[in-house]
Amino acid sequence: MALIAVTKERRAEETRVAATPESVKKLIAAGFSVIVESGAGLTASFADADYVAAGAQLVPNAAEAIQKADILFKVRAPVEAEIAALKPGTLVVALLNPHQDVAVVQALADKGALAFAMEFIPRITRAQVMDALSSQANLAGYRAVIEAAEAYGRAMPMMMTAAGTIAAAKVFIMGVGVAGLQAIATARRLGAVVTATDVRPATKEQVESLGAKFLAVEDDEFRNAQTAGGYAKPMSADYQAKQAELVSTHISKQDIVITTALIPGRPAPRLVSAAQVASMKAGSIIVDLAVEQGGNVEGVKLGETTVTDNGVHILGTPNLPGRIAADASSLYARNLLAFAGLLLTKEGALAPDLEDEILKAALLTRDGQIVHPALSA
Repeated sequence: MALIAVTKERRAEETRVAATPESVKKLIAAGFSVIVESGAGLTASFADADYVAAGAQLVPNAAEAIQKADILFKVRAPVEAEIAALKPGTLVVALLNPHQDVAVVQALADKGALAFAMEFIPRITRAQVMDALSSQANLAGYRAVIEAAEAYGRAMPMMMTAAGTIAAAKVFIMGVGVAGLQAIATARRLGAVVTATDVRPATKEQVESLGAKFLAVEDDEFRNAQTAGGYAKPMSADYQAKQAELVSTHISKQDIVITTALIPGRPAPRLVSAAQVASMKAGSIIVDLAVEQGGNVEGVKLGETTVTDNGVHILGTPNLPGRIAADASSLYARNLLAFAGLLLTKEGALAPDLEDEILKAALLTRDGQIVHPALSA
């Protein structure tokens, strides 16, 4: 019976866990056995006793769990001591941040691990339930609005009182992917007046379906700015200038701006300049969801709240899903549960088909080599 190990997360400020009592119970029903390091789920509000009740074996430290394991489930990449404890051939499944943590990927290869990056799960129908980027981005978009509302020194909804009316907060979402759409929905629920922008024309309908207003220079070039595959086409310099002017004027009137643009394997695109930040009112809030990849906002600092000379607060809070660790862990654990279904044969043997399109897309290291084409070139 294949043994899955789940250990504490040891990366800075990581509060999530890779398996929950719910997922452990289902993994065992699927034909795995599970070993959990004591305390692995505490920061996500999952007690050791709950894992034991679900059927897991509890051990006092990570090394003991890993040395016995055929598979290691993590949220973030294992640290050096965990990699050292791996048996050659162990399957490691995690959000490995492969473009940035190249040294970790190389260490996994050197150890002979079969490493899979959850970031590389392909966007195909049968893999939707394994899409950890989407499950975590959804929660990040929600949490970004909560963080902004907490930092904002005023009410979010319009309030009519005997003493007068309080205007609703104006919230601008830049980037309408999974995180952006959830940010729109959350800000609307809190009563804000919400606008959003994206380079893909198809997102206009999504934005408006959530009750927000779409902001773009909607000329012929914009209407034809998307490929058949749903990706954005490069825009002309003339269009970019017109769009930048429109956005700059709009930002200056906003109370809260949330940026969500990320490009896998590349630094985050710059969406908000220092001049645009300087145009905002004192007390305005900017939340940069891309801060861990360099940030969308000029002047953002990882892990800090920067207060500009004109009184704008730029929040560089990393790992927003980790700030709602119980729900983030539950969703991520279900992503891994679905992924685990690809690892066993019908007879219950651990024999993943590495030609399966999902496993092949996510595979980073094999037989001591880095094999993913995005990394091995």
